[in-house]
Amino acid sequence: MKIAGVASAFPKYEYSQETLLKAFLAHWGVRLENPHFLERLHNRVGVETRHIALPIEEYPGLTSWGTANNHWIRVAVDLSEECLGTALERAGLEKSDLGAIFFVSVTGIASPSVEARLMNRMRLPVNLKRIPIFGLGCLAGAAGIARAADYVKAFPEQAAAVISVELCSLTLQQDDFSMANLISTGLFGDGAAAVLVSGDRLPTGGPRILATKSVFYPDTEHVMGWDISEKGFKIVLSREVPEVVETHLAGDVDAFLAEHGLGRADIGCFVIHTGGPKVLEATQKALQLPDGALDASWDCLRRMGNLSSASVLCVLEEIQLRRTPAPGTWGLLAAMGPAFCSELVLLRW
Repeated sequence: MKIAGVASAFPKYEYSQETLLKAFLAHWGVRLENPHFLERLHNRVGVETRHIALPIEEYPGLTSWGTANNHWIRVAVDLSEECLGTALERAGLEKSDLGAIFFVSVTGIASPSVEARLMNRMRLPVNLKRIPIFGLGCLAGAAGIARAADYVKAFPEQAAAVISVELCSLTLQQDDFSMANLISTGLFGDGAAAVLVSGDRLPTGGPRILATKSVFYPDTEHVMGWDISEKGFKIVLSREVPEVVETHLAGDVDAFLAEHGLGRADIGCFVIHTGGPKVLEATQKALQLPDGALDASWDCLRRMGNLSSASVLCVLEEIQLRRTPAPGTWGLLAAMGPAFCSELVLLRW
């Protein structure tokens, strides 16, 4: 099994962190008790630019969940078409090589699902198996790769597509002044990515997927997720997230690698979800990584923010296009998300 191709796609509306901050301050005005506190939050999340689904001036008019979700469907289909088409081109694969398509997101819902609408838009094979996945949050990009690897292991003559679309800006709660929501206004961006996982009988390049592992942490549902109401998705983001990373990640990684006769010192490339500065710092501390080991993740965080499930896929693209490891390098792709849980993928270039 190989990662045959990966590609990202972004809405055309891109703004600096400074511009977005000014828009929030103007919109909330006197309702915001401490404007300087919001400014400090935005300055500390390590983000310089972000893409958003709509022109910035249209967001005050999003007064219903239904309106926001309709925009999510439209933009999600557009971005899915763009990133899947680019990934197929980079992989040298045809649409007919696809046997399954996994669509992951946690920022909108649709029925027919987005990948069904993409079937018509791109004229994908009518016998393609469709697997839409909702609810895994930041974990879902890594989990999608793992589930696609499971699929092509059973069907080695096929490829499976993983598409992640996260339009976090469309979940913004305009009347929520909680710490979690204020942080999210500075941290999260919009974007999409597609990964093609090819079976062993398809002649493609790319790093090999050698193993995957899922780890669930009991009684941690309160750490991250959504509270869902008639207003849509209200973010749940506990201060415990970095603590959970520090408590669990090293042991999980060590156990996973040991199953394959490896240790952390054998890993030459880390493909880590861009959870935010505290999460990346907790990851580096937990795994005792040298300076520079997570540079690709930090760079993606700076340029696009946290894209939830699409983040780790964009880091993978960054590494594939601009930081390609030497042949034979072992890699670890990892993300953590709601439940709380982690997903690990062992790679070799």
